[in-house]
Amino acid sequence: MQLLLVEDDATMQATLQRSLTRRGMAVTAVGDGHAALAEWRARAPDVVVLDLTLPGLDGLQVLERARASGLHTPVLLLTARGTVGDRVLGLNAGADDYLPKPFDLDELEARLRALVRRGGEVLEAKSDASAHALGAIRYEKHSDIIYLHDAPMDLTPREQALLRALLAQPGRALPKERLYELVFPGKSEVQFEAIEVVAYRLRKKLTGTGVALMTLRGLGYLLKAEA
Repeated sequence: MQLLLVEDDATMQATLQRSLTRRGMAVTAVGDGHAALAEWRARAPDVVVLDLTLPGLDGLQVLERARASGLHTPVLLLTARGTVGDRVLGLNAGADDYLPKPFDLDELEARLRALVRRGGEVLEAKSDASAHALGAIRYEKHSDIIYLHDAPMDLTPREQALLRALLAQPGRALPKERLYELVFPGKSEVQFEAIEVVAYRLRKKLTGTGVALMTLRGLGYLLKAEA
């Protein structure tokens, strides 16, 4: 499990990072709102643990900006604010769960694993939907056409296959191996590096659309809405 931990208290951050790592999670920890957004966009984690009280941007601002830019990662709010009003604000901003401090590590781990399971189920359901969209780009499954605003995009079949796969899970990194299988089905004679050529050409065609194709070294590619 790839986890992004956003916590400004250095002692709490170190304790949680150490404890969750021991429980088999790959934890990236940051201590302010701007760094949180940057890491979130770059790493596309499986789940985010987000404190509400942060320097720079507070937790609610981070969450609102992330959701507005198409990042759908499950989020658990972790905060000392325990009032109903704070919980409602967080959930309305796009949080998936809420755990007030102090808390039990076993409960935190159980909630995180439940969020990741539910997130996978949601992504699977989205992949079967009739349409996928990000910013001004949308894919209509029934017609098998990808539109920019209301005009069909000029894409090769392989560019369309790549964009279609990424649109199904915006803001989430998809490994090159999986994308290769979708773009070159049954083409074992095609070199694996060919997926990079298709990605390069698609990235150029996305310039100026408000949607960017990102390369994440060691992880693959992801699609995100530009701020």
